Amino acid sequence: MHIVLDFDKLLETIKRLHQRINERFACSRLNLVASELAEMAEKSSEDIAWINKPNLWLRLGVAILIALMAWSAYLTWPEFQVHKGQMTQVLMLQVGESIFNLLLLVAAGIFFLFSMENRIKRSRLIRSLHRLREIAHIVDMLQLTKDPYYSAGLGQKTASSPDRDMTIYELQRYLDYCSEMLSLVGKLAALYVKHFPDPDVTSSVNEVEVLCTNLSRKIWQKIMIANSIEQKEGKDYNLIVGD
Repeated sequence: MHIVLDFDKLLETIKRLHQRINERFACSRLNLVASELAEMAEKSSEDIAWINKPNLWLRLGVAILIALMAWSAYLTWPEFQVHKGQMTQVLMLQVGESIFNLLLLVAAGIFFLFSMENRIKRSRLIRSLHRLREIAHIVDMLQLTKDPYYSAGLGQKTASSPDRDMTIYELQRYLDYCSEMLSLVGKLAALYVKHFPDPDVTSSVNEVEVLCTNLSRKIWQKIMIANSIEQKEGKDYNLIVGD
């Protein structure tokens, strides 16, 4: 049995995460980021469909080049047959060189059109991957001021300190949502490589995945600190545990 990353399941997971964040942190900026990620995931289905669809105009250009080459050969062949017996070795070399240059030019044109199709697709995918990378950085920015010690009432605020009104449990859920979102960003990026195994796209996807993994590792350090504080103080928050 061959298990693959399914886009529909991934999209469903991203939408469900958005719903969970909306139910618990409806007014937070994290909810807005989750909404944008869900919209981008839906848009990525259009990107994937566009990747798998051939560019008919560019391929038509290739067909026209091949047809022009065949037509030129067809027009030149009768004249070559007429003067074949009168051609000197020098003239034969000149004709051969002309034919070789024509074939080389047509081959270069065909290669350019085919590579242009890949360049156009690559450019669009890398723009989408840049947006995913930006979302990952935004999630990291949102968790920067979330401090377990302040949520436990152990910190001392200053005049410039941000508002920290979450309980330990709420903070744990918030950070866990951030970690889940980063993981889903990496999985969404991996889908592009599946449908377009280009070296540049693969490199960009790897960068996004490494970034998400490193950012998630920092978040889980905070979650572990919050868990240790909660266990150490032995507080019962009487909260209903759930997603």
